[in-house]
Amino acid sequence: MSRKAVIAIALVAILAAFGIGYYMLGSWETSAAGGDASNPGFVLVATDRTMGNPKAPLTVIEYGAPTCNICAYFAANEFPQLKRDYIDTGKIFFVFRTFPLRPMDGDVEKMARCLPEDKYFDFIDHLWRNQPKWDAAEYPGIADPHGEMIKQARVFGMTAEQAEQCIANPAEDERINKVSAEAEQKYHLTGTPTFIIDGVPQSSGAVPYEQLAKIIDAALAKKK
Repeated sequence: MSRKAVIAIALVAILAAFGIGYYMLGSWETSAAGGDASNPGFVLVATDRTMGNPKAPLTVIEYGAPTCNICAYFAANEFPQLKRDYIDTGKIFFVFRTFPLRPMDGDVEKMARCLPEDKYFDFIDHLWRNQPKWDAAEYPGIADPHGEMIKQARVFGMTAEQAEQCIANPAEDERINKVSAEAEQKYHLTGTPTFIIDGVPQSSGAVPYEQLAKIIDAALAKKK
């Protein structure tokens, strides 16, 4: 799915206000070409949402969006196998970062960040699996997409008022936009899902699991 030419006016305004700055929780100066332990092509930060063993030989970063139907398909049909074959076995350390395609992607991310950290992936996965109920970008017949999105937060015990407070958090807007700007500048990201394997960005969009596994296996082989 390609990144839309017109992203949220609010997000653009925030980007302008902050000069599209880098994510200052860590240095982003390492090369995106992959490399050795001293220059891996990526930097992890404390606010990353992760899964697996941090000491795994390979780190895989997925940039995804809650309104991305390809991301939703991958989460439901291919991620379970990735988790079973590579994350649970300690072969890769998995990192997920939201790359907003639309305003609602930022809203979902902000609600997810209000939940306990161990509920983050469950919430994002729930939103993907329930896209037909709230995602008007993929399902145009939804009359009140914002209201339907808020209903999804209630499944996780969040009141409508709490959800709206999370969405209105300007600090999270700044963080999300800096992560997005870094992805564009460092990896030339244009769409979702995009996987960064050992610091090397792969092509955006649908990647069959067999193809993704081959890329991961080749990267793992270089670690031996």
